[in-house]
Amino acid sequence: MFGYCANPETLEGIAWLSCFLTTGKHMSFYVSFGTVLLLLAITAPTALLFGFGGASAARSRIAPLSWFGRGYIAVVRGVPDIAFFLFFVIALDQGFEWLRHQALCPDWDEPIRQGNDFVVCAAAKLPLSTADQWVHEVYGFFLAVLTFAIVFGAFAANVLFGAMRAVPHAQLETAAAYGMTPRQTFWRVLVPQMWVYALPGLSNLWMVLIKATPLLFLLGVEDIVFWARELGGSKTARFTDYPHGDWRMWYFLGLLVFYLAFTRVSEIVLDRLMKRLTRGQATAGGEAQRKAAA
Repeated sequence: MFGYCANPETLEGIAWLSCFLTTGKHMSFYVSFGTVLLLLAITAPTALLFGFGGASAARSRIAPLSWFGRGYIAVVRGVPDIAFFLFFVIALDQGFEWLRHQALCPDWDEPIRQGNDFVVCAAAKLPLSTADQWVHEVYGFFLAVLTFAIVFGAFAANVLFGAMRAVPHAQLETAAAYGMTPRQTFWRVLVPQMWVYALPGLSNLWMVLIKATPLLFLLGVEDIVFWARELGGSKTARFTDYPHGDWRMWYFLGLLVFYLAFTRVSEIVLDRLMKRLTRGQATAGGEAQRKAAA
C-alpha cells in the first residue's frame, strides 16, 4: 500500500504496524466483516420467511400441512445447531448434485454411492471444477445462508406460532362477524397484530443469530474468526515478512468489541421498533405509553 512497505525488515514502530495491518490477508480480514453483515442481512429475512411459512403451516386446518409445519419446528429445534452445520450442509450439497446428476447424466451406469464416496458425473458437480474461485465462494456462502435460514427459521416459526395464538380470539371473531373471510381475517387482523407479541422472541433470536455467525468457518466460509486465528497465530521470519508472537488475544479482543457494539446497536433499534409496534395496542407496553402521554 505504501512504498516503504517493500522492505518491511527496515521498518519500526508505527510504520511497521501500518504496513502489517494493510497486507493482503488483513484486507481479507476486513472484508470478512462485510461477509458476516451480508450473511445477517440475507439470513434474517429469509429465516423469517421460513418461520412464517412454518407457523402458518402449523396452524393450518389441513392435517398433513399442519403435521409438516409442526414437524419442521420440532425436528430442527430438537437437533443441535452444530450437527446441522457439520452434516446438513454436506447432505444438502450432495442432494443438489444428485438432482443435477439425474438430469444431466441419465446414461450413467455406475453406483453413486461407492463405499464412503459420493461419485457423480463431472457435469453434475457443484460448482464445476472449471469454475472461477469466486463461484466456489458464492456457492459456499449460499449454502451457509440456506443452512442458517432453515435452522433459525424453525425457531422463528415457533415464536410466530405462539404469537398468532396470543392474538385475542375475540378480534378474530369480530372480523368474522363483519363478514371477513378466513383469508382476510388472517392477513388484515391476525398478522398485523401478532408482531407485537412476536417481537420479544424474535429479538432474542436475532441476538442468537449474531452470536452464531462464528460458526461460519464450519461451513467453509473464511469469516472473521478464521482470519483472527490465522493472523493472530505466531509467525516466524521464515514464513512471513512480518514475524510476530501469538497475538490472537488482540484479534479476538477486536472481535469482542465488534460483537458487543453490534448487539448494542441492535438493542437500540429493536427497542424503538417495539415502542412503535405497541403504540395504541392493548398491551402492557401500549398502556405504559398512554400513561406517559397523559
